Amino acid sequence: MPESPRSTAAGHRVWVVDDDRAVRFVLSTALRDAGYQVESFDGAAPALEALQVQAVPALLFTDVRMPGDDGLVLLDKLKAAHPQLPVIVMSAYTDVTSTAGAFRGGAHEFLSKPFDLDDAVALARRVLPGSEPDVVEPAPTQAALSQAQAPQLVGDTPAMRALFRAIGKLAQAPLAVLVTGETGTGKELVASALHRESPRAKGPFVALNTAAIPSELLESELFGHEAGAFTGAQRRHIGRFEQADGGTLFLDEIGDMPLPLQTRLLRVLAEGEFFRVGGRELIRVDVRVIAATHQDLERLVQQSRFRADLLHRLDVVRLQLPPLRERRADIAQLAATFLTGVAHKLDTPPKRLTAAALQALAEHDWPGNVRELENVCWRMGALAASDTIGVAEVEMALNRSATRATAPAQGDPGQWEKLLSAWARQRLAEGAEGLHAQVRERVDHALLDAALHITHGRRAEAAARLGLGRNTLTRKLGAGRRRGH
Repeated sequence: MPESPRSTAAGHRVWVVDDDRAVRFVLSTALRDAGYQVESFDGAAPALEALQVQAVPALLFTDVRMPGDDGLVLLDKLKAAHPQLPVIVMSAYTDVTSTAGAFRGGAHEFLSKPFDLDDAVALARRVLPGSEPDVVEPAPTQAALSQAQAPQLVGDTPAMRALFRAIGKLAQAPLAVLVTGETGTGKELVASALHRESPRAKGPFVALNTAAIPSELLESELFGHEAGAFTGAQRRHIGRFEQADGGTLFLDEIGDMPLPLQTRLLRVLAEGEFFRVGGRELIRVDVRVIAATHQDLERLVQQSRFRADLLHRLDVVRLQLPPLRERRADIAQLAATFLTGVAHKLDTPPKRLTAAALQALAEHDWPGNVRELENVCWRMGALAASDTIGVAEVEMALNRSATRATAPAQGDPGQWEKLLSAWARQRLAEGAEGLHAQVRERVDHALLDAALHITHGRRAEAAARLGLGRNTLTRKLGAGRRRGH
């Protein structure tokens, strides 16, 4: 229900809609102290009812998750009836879907909870500096998204919240975006999110790693070729630009693109048209290009290895992805997400990390960033014998135990027994049970894996080298697969 303002201070009228009484109280108080006339509501319904009998406020704050109509439904209704009303959406859920949904619906700004009251008041002042109207473009129709199973960006640190907010805003703008960051930080996920939350979401998303294609084939891969254009070109090939028509083309590792192709790419970005290799037909496409690199493109420009005009064309907006070592607080959430994915793929119960295991993960430097963490989680999820992952499993997945064991083992053949004993003591101290069977399974797996590697997968030879019968080896391999090894 509406709550009456405690003062009649002169100034803009601001409404606060939130089902949390504490949030309504502190935000309303801060706004009143700043000189605004504030009225607050505990849900969308009373706010919409008040609009039937009161003048439209100058600014409205709304939470996203509320009983009845949520904040995004309220946003849609407000924009349909009062498109000039600036709306600030508040939410503790700052993933890409939430922020993009807000901006797609016409939100003026997104405020992440918990927020600093001074920041909220400063935001109100920016929105309402004086008499200048805030023009909000009509919101495009929200397409139903079917990307729930697609890999998603994960994180709740300030750096990731800022990234999600930027993606939500940029997704609606037809601008070229340059995504930068170290290898393994998730640049393709950012590009995919920009596409998925954009008006182009129904169109194709086409990705190409320019560093993975030989330079002599890259031109054909990008622009296609006609039959007979060169030796081996027996039929027409449609390039990535044509495949991405009406959608988004993601060009990863753009810094590795040869200079002659940079010139062709610049023309396509400027004019939206090109010829296939060996072709005479002018092809016109409507493609949003998102580029990514882990290299310093400005330095490449200085070295005459990258065109300055192409950099300016691609770098309209830049998104910098933080390395994992700078957002360690996200490691637990990322690891849980990856282990759940492993369990789903292997059809096994999801494994849990002990507090000590999480601490070990947090202390690692992660030179390979999120991709390295994902690979480590796959190793732990597939190879850990129990449902609980401890420090020992983390150490093995990070190849630390293997590294430490290799050198000493040359001078001390019994070193592996000492390592096994230390591992067993630690696991028993952590409360592990059934350790004997677990160790036997892991030893079997290690021996089978080593023998098959040495014999290049020849089972009969591997069995002979291990002193096992062929049927015994086959049975153990089958049992290992059923357990997820």
